[in-house]
Amino acid sequence: MRANDPFVTFLLVLVIGIVAGILFDRLAGPSWLARQFSGSARGVLTSALVGIAGAFFGYHIAMLALGGGLLTSIIAAAVGAAAVLLVWRMAK
Repeated sequence: MRANDPFVTFLLVLVIGIVAGILFDRLAGPSWLARQFSGSARGVLTSALVGIAGAFFGYHIAMLALGGGLLTSIIAAAVGAAAVLLVWRMAK
């Protein structure tokens, strides 16, 4: 498998989203307002799924706007995952 293989790129973006979601859940945790209203913390699985969605969002934006290579796409996937996770935390 080569680095520009679509399956490898898919797996990289998937792993980036999962790792970002897990790190976000462990480091940031639920916001104060979310704890007051919901009474329970979000699960790691939910954070990982939101991270995956953000990673795919960032990856596709990078492919449309920048048309860059693998490194650009990976960086954009990480930034997209972080941005969506932050917006999701503010909305919760």
